[in-house]
Amino acid sequence: MKDLIINYEENPCYKICFRPNFDDLIQVFNSEINHQYDRICIVTDSNVSKLYLDDVISCFNNASDKVFSYIFEAGEASKNLDTVNMLYEHLIINKFTRNSLLVALGGGVVGDLTGFAASTFLRGIDFIQIPTTLLSQVDSSVGGKTGVDFKGYKNMVGAFYMPRLVYMNIGTLSTLDGNNFACGMGEVIKSALIADKDFYNWLKSNHDLILSKSYEALSYAVNKCCQIKGHIVEIDPKEKGIRAYLNFGHTLGHAIEKLCNFSLGHGQCVSLGMVCALYLSEKLKNVTDSEILDAISMLREYNLPVAVKGLNALDVLEASKSDKKMADSKIKFIVLKNIGEADSYMDFSDEDLVFAINKVLE
Repeated sequence: MKDLIINYEENPCYKICFRPNFDDLIQVFNSEINHQYDRICIVTDSNVSKLYLDDVISCFNNASDKVFSYIFEAGEASKNLDTVNMLYEHLIINKFTRNSLLVALGGGVVGDLTGFAASTFLRGIDFIQIPTTLLSQVDSSVGGKTGVDFKGYKNMVGAFYMPRLVYMNIGTLSTLDGNNFACGMGEVIKSALIADKDFYNWLKSNHDLILSKSYEALSYAVNKCCQIKGHIVEIDPKEKGIRAYLNFGHTLGHAIEKLCNFSLGHGQCVSLGMVCALYLSEKLKNVTDSEILDAISMLREYNLPVAVKGLNALDVLEASKSDKKMADSKIKFIVLKNIGEADSYMDFSDEDLVFAINKVLE
C-alpha cells in the first residue's frame, strides 16, 4: 500500500503514511520533516494515553531530549476552548517556542483540538497527526481542518492548518470498541456514497471482513478514503467549492448530535444525516427508493443507527440553521446525483427538510 502525498496550492505539503505498527515512526519523521525541534509535546486523551502514549514517547525520545505529554479527558465534551487554554498554559510553563512541535495522538477530537492549538500558539507552530481511530484515519486527520466546539455548536472555532506529516498505524484499529468502529464506518460509507460507486459496492460485499477487522480489508478501506478526501482537498483546500461534498450527512447530523448532547458519536449522527440526505436526493429524483433502502441496509450491517428517539423535527431543523454551512439564510445541502457522485442544493423548503428529518425519528 503506497503512501500518499497531499499537495497544497500545487506544492507537495505532507505525506500520509500507512503502517501496521509504530516501528518506523521516528525514521519516517526524520526523513519527511528533517528538522530539529527544541521541544515536542504529545497531546492525547485519557483513553489513548493508556494504550499508545508510552510507545510514542519512546519513539520521540530519539528525536529530542525534551519530550512532554499533555492528556485531557476523552470525549467530545473536552473539545472546547477551555481545554485549549489549559494546553496553552502547559506549553507556556514548559517554555515551548516557535521551534517546537505538537503531536496529535488519538482520534478526531485530539487531532482537531491539537491542530487548532498549533495554528494559534505563538501564531503557529508545527504539528503532526498520529490518528488512532477509524474516523480520524479516514477523515479528520486529512485535509487541514482544525477546530473546537463553542457552547455546543459543532466546530464553530477553527482554522485551516496543515500538518507536517500524518502517520497512520492501522494496527490501532484492532483496539477500537464497537461504537468507535461504527462511527468510523459512517465516514467510510459517506466517502463511497459521494465519490466512488465501485468502493460502495466493495463495502457491501466485504462487510464480514471489515467487521472482523481484517488488516488487509481495513488498510484498503482507509487508503481508499484518504485517496478520495486527498483528491478533493487538493482541488479545494478551503471549502469554497467541492470540498463541501465531504459534508454529506453532516448538516442534519450535526444538529442531531447537538440536540442529543453528544450522547451519540459523530459517525452515528452522520449516518442519521445521510439517511435524511438520501431522501432529499430522492426528492430531486436523483436516487431511487430501492437505492435508499439498499444504503440503509448497509448502514445497519455496519451497526450504524438509521433512526433516533426523543427528538422533534422542528427542533432539528432549527438547530441545523445554526450550522456554519449556512449561506444567505439558506442551508447548503449536499445531496447525491447518483450513488457515488455528490452535488449541492440550496432550495429545499422547510417542509422538505422536515419530511426528511421525520424519516429518522421514531
